Amino acid sequence: MTQIISGRDISTEIRAELREKVSVLKSDYGVTPGLATVLVGSDPASQMYVGMKNKAAQAMGIHSEQLTLETETSEEELLGAVEELNGNPEIHGILVQLPLPDHIDEARVIEAIDPSKDVDGFHPISVGRLATGSGEYFAPCTPAGVVEMLVRSGHDPAGKHVVVVGRSNIVGKPAAALLMRKAVGGNATVTIAHSRTKDLAAVTRTADILVVAMGRPEMITGDMVAEGSVVIDVGTNRVDDETREKGYRVCGDVLFDEVKVKAAAISPVPGGVGPMTITMLLANTVKSAGISVGSVV
Repeated sequence: MTQIISGRDISTEIRAELREKVSVLKSDYGVTPGLATVLVGSDPASQMYVGMKNKAAQAMGIHSEQLTLETETSEEELLGAVEELNGNPEIHGILVQLPLPDHIDEARVIEAIDPSKDVDGFHPISVGRLATGSGEYFAPCTPAGVVEMLVRSGHDPAGKHVVVVGRSNIVGKPAAALLMRKAVGGNATVTIAHSRTKDLAAVTRTADILVVAMGRPEMITGDMVAEGSVVIDVGTNRVDDETREKGYRVCGDVLFDEVKVKAAAISPVPGGVGPMTITMLLANTVKSAGISVGSVV
C-alpha cells in the first residue's frame, strides 16, 4: 500500500518540538523569539500569507510584528524599515513578503536583511553558506520542509539517487544543495532536471526519490516514475474545474492518482509540502533566537 507522506502531520510534530524550544529560551535565557513580517501593498494573496505566518508564530509563543507599507512606498523607505528591524534586538527573523511592487528592486531589499536574521534563507550569504556548508545559515523554508518530510517519513535520502525537477532559486537549487550536504537529510546523489531537459521522463524514471517543483499542473504522469520510488510534490496550482463549487481545484505538479499506483510513497497536494513551509520559517526564527544567546536548543 502506498504511503501518503502528510506534511500536516509532520508539521504538527515539528511545531510541538518548537514549542518546547521556545519555552526553554524564555525560561532559561529570558529570550522570546521574534519574527517581523514586512508587507508592501495590498495584494490579497500576500496579505493572506503574511496573516497565516503571524498567526502561526503567535500560536507558538513567538513574538510577531507586522509592518504594512503602502504600494507607493519608495525603495529607500523600505530599505530604511529593514535597517531598523536589523537593529532591533527583539527581532530574530525578518521576512519581506514577495513579490514587491515593480518599482522596488527585490534583490537589493533581500541583500539589505542582516544574514543573521534572514529566516527566509534568500540572502546571497545564506545561499553561499548553504552551498559551501560553511558557517551558520538558514535554509530556504520549502526545501528544508521537503528534507524534513523525507527523513521523518522514513525515507532518508543518503545514498539514494534524487532527481529534482525544477531549478528555481527558491526551491530547486537549494533543495539540491540540502540533499547533497554531508549531514542528516543529505548525502544523496542529486540530478537537477528542468523544462529544457531532453527526454525528461527518461531522467525522472531513474530516481529513487523524485522532488517536483516546476509549477506546471500534473506534468509528472505515471509513466514518468519508477516502481517503488518516493515522490514529493512541491507544486501548488489552481486549475479551472466547473464541477467544483468554486470553479477551480488545487493540484500539484504530479498527476496524483496515476503516480500513486507506482510510488512507494507520495506527498499529496494540498496537505503535503505546503504546511511545512511556514513551520520551517518558525524553526529558522527559533534557531536564530537560540544563536543570539549562544544556545543550541
